Amino acid sequence: MTLRGATADDLAAIMMLERTSFPTDAWSEAMMREELASPHGWYVVDDVAGRLVGYAGLRAVAGAKDADIQTIAIAEASRGRGRGRAMLRALLEEAERRGVTDVFLEVRADNPVAQTLYVSEGFAEIGRKPRYYQPDDVDAVVMKLDLRGWHGAQHPSSPSAESRIGQTAAWDGGVCT
Repeated sequence: MTLRGATADDLAAIMMLERTSFPTDAWSEAMMREELASPHGWYVVDDVAGRLVGYAGLRAVAGAKDADIQTIAIAEASRGRGRGRAMLRALLEEAERRGVTDVFLEVRADNPVAQTLYVSEGFAEIGRKPRYYQPDDVDAVVMKLDLRGWHGAQHPSSPSAESRIGQTAAWDGGVCT
């Protein structure tokens, strides 16, 4: 598994996976292009031998203490191998580097696999948005993670998140190490 920062060159492959993963509510190509170009966005792709099998995105406005997981998608044939968890952790580490303390996300109420992943990383349900996902009329489960608590659980003997902000040791040349 090779995680690297997403670029505009990945847009076509991301959109193929977006449309396959979210057939009824996929983002438009224009929306995804804007996300990849935004200074507030940070996207990673999972590249296997030059083939994109996953992508994930974070939105963290400069100076804000909260951030949002925008999306995580994995090709069906590549699911169940820890790729979603690896991308989620990469997003959380980036949020930590940006000084974020709370991370939010919405997940479909009919997606128990994703909900289980998020709970296992420390996210907790804080609310629901009725009929959020259209046209399917599926509720969104709103979840929140205290990033300081997550960091402590992941790295109990390492320096505090505050002392690691701005460090890029986890990323070497755009590849997750």
